[in-house]
Amino acid sequence: MNYRNTPASTSQGDAHATALGSILQMDQPKPPSRLQQAIHSGEFLITAEVMPCKGSDPAHMVKQALALKGRAHAVNITDGSRAVLRMSSLAASVILLQHGIEPVCQMACRDRNRVALQADLMGASALGVRNILALTGDPMKAGDHSKARSVFDLESVRLLQVIDKLNRGFDSNDQALSDGMTQLLAGAAVDPQLSSWSGLQRRFERKIAAGAQFFQSQMIVDFDRLEKFMDQIAAAYNKPILAGIFLLKSAKNAQFINRCVPGVNIPQFTIDRLAQASDPLQEGMAIAAEQVQLARQLCQGVHMMAVKREDLIPEILDMAGVAPVACFPSVASTLST
Repeated sequence: MNYRNTPASTSQGDAHATALGSILQMDQPKPPSRLQQAIHSGEFLITAEVMPCKGSDPAHMVKQALALKGRAHAVNITDGSRAVLRMSSLAASVILLQHGIEPVCQMACRDRNRVALQADLMGASALGVRNILALTGDPMKAGDHSKARSVFDLESVRLLQVIDKLNRGFDSNDQALSDGMTQLLAGAAVDPQLSSWSGLQRRFERKIAAGAQFFQSQMIVDFDRLEKFMDQIAAAYNKPILAGIFLLKSAKNAQFINRCVPGVNIPQFTIDRLAQASDPLQEGMAIAAEQVQLARQLCQGVHMMAVKREDLIPEILDMAGVAPVACFPSVASTLST
């Protein structure tokens, strides 16, 4: 009896054809991320930062990220920032993708060795998380699990080198990836306010050589220093620098940052301005908007940080005269490719 033309056989054949098509599709280059497109087209880049949830319910995180939809090219998901336990940055990034929001998945070296980091990077690429910010990570003693052991098998420069290898189809031991290369856009952190100018230049150039395609800065309070960095170091490499803009909510908040965040020295006149304001939060928004305007004259983008008040970022951008970004309709569909 010939079964080849029976409906069941045809259905089975269709399933095999569909599966084969999916496998072949996996080998095809994916379209660039929205952030990558914006970099290539020379747009003024907007990213913003959202913390993953502390627990398994992502509702608040998603709400904060949705407030940024159409206002940021991508939304950073932190990876155990300040060594404080939160949801996996990779899992949180996938949740944002499911809501049509393009993530920048921060990946820190503190908690994983090179095997685990590579596993997560391959998983990120397969799941459609295309933008990675390579970080060394904050020391464990700064966080809420001070007795936990740090790993630091790699640091950010070597993690960038690993990403570059994976994108070329090889693991960190130069063994070929049998099931396809990753397609990741690698970014790195930079702090133009470092006290050591030679150290800043050396570290920045090492990250460029390792494959960094964009840079997000720490909180900028010294725009003269940012201008010097752009003119004397960054200009030679033509990689986008996004200046870190932080929403200061009060004079007390600014004093706390000066006391607890290494390398940050918020000027006294800014603290006085916040202290004298009838509405310190509104004044902090005005200061952030002014800083966005300053950054537009110096570099290619801003990275917005408004801890627990991410909903205010669109208003700050409006105050700074920054228009909404064009939507990228295919971001959610990357999960199925």
